[in-house]
Amino acid sequence: MKIICSKAELMKSINIVMKAVPSKTTMPILECILIDASKGVIKFTTNDMELGIETIVKGEIVEKGVIALEAKLFSEIIRKLADSDITIATDDKYQALITCENSKFNISGKAGDDYPYLPFVEKDHSISVSQFTLKEVIRQTIFSIAQNENNKMMTGELFEISDNILKVVSLDGHRISIRKIELKENYEHRKVVVPGKTLIEISKILSGEVDDIVNIYFTKNHILFEFDDTIAVSRLIEGDYFRIDQMLSSDYETKLTVNKKELLNCIDRATLLIKEGDKKPIIIGIDDTNMELKINSQIGSMNEHIEIQKEGKDILIGFNPRFLIDALRVIDDETIQIYLVNSKAPCFIKDETESYIYLILPVNFNV
Repeated sequence: MKIICSKAELMKSINIVMKAVPSKTTMPILECILIDASKGVIKFTTNDMELGIETIVKGEIVEKGVIALEAKLFSEIIRKLADSDITIATDDKYQALITCENSKFNISGKAGDDYPYLPFVEKDHSISVSQFTLKEVIRQTIFSIAQNENNKMMTGELFEISDNILKVVSLDGHRISIRKIELKENYEHRKVVVPGKTLIEISKILSGEVDDIVNIYFTKNHILFEFDDTIAVSRLIEGDYFRIDQMLSSDYETKLTVNKKELLNCIDRATLLIKEGDKKPIIIGIDDTNMELKINSQIGSMNEHIEIQKEGKDILIGFNPRFLIDALRVIDDETIQIYLVNSKAPCFIKDETESYIYLILPVNFNV
């Protein structure tokens, strides 16, 4: 094999596929990038057996062939070469010669035939959304997946399609995040649970441009994202997702309208008094026109008032401040509505059309 590519094109493609190189594996071949120039285009592929990414690299094929090169080493070599054209040539003993201007690297590779190719996904069932929209939806929900593997279902996000609505849901046992997006067409009903790790890595390589489209294909066991010159295939999490509808009540005793930025900044200031790992709640007292926020910790105390509009009863309630901050940071609205029932029931932050809903459980506190 012999290919010639610019450093910029190589780095762009390497940065995409490195997202699916496993940090730990018992299969050394998975630590490699597969370079396939056997069929008229140059493709880079990586696969950690949960997520696989394949991208097309712009360049010239002088001689066709396939090789697997150790991803981290290959990446670092290319990164540190001059900003010029790079030639990668291999021999029949899987040795790769990488040359750029006055630099030459000779590294050992592996047979490309040994590399596990990505699973084939039938392109029957799909939806199309803008890369901007998908990137935003992931950003606005991914923070409330569970971090540990004790409950696998909580480490993923529900993607549910009904007619022309895509609903994305995440939860970790203390909170629920829901985003609904309107699609341009009607689609048949479908529910899948996508690993959070997949969505985090996908969001890093999406352009985020409104005019750039990503096509999403579904099968029973896999989801495929196709955008630009890249495809990413991920296993789905098997099983039934939680029945969240019974957790979402429209009843409330208190409704608040508050400036989002003021509330976020106030809670953010309060966290200055909380040490890492400390579980001090922020206590929120609501009366007719004021929201009083208080925090007491070993470091000190804070008391602050924010003007609000209120409908309904007065209430005193405590929350993990981090959970409130996570939700408020991803809401773009200038003013928000918060719905409360009592000090033991979850609060809801949602807009009138329910395009976003954030449910947060309260915590016990001592006055």
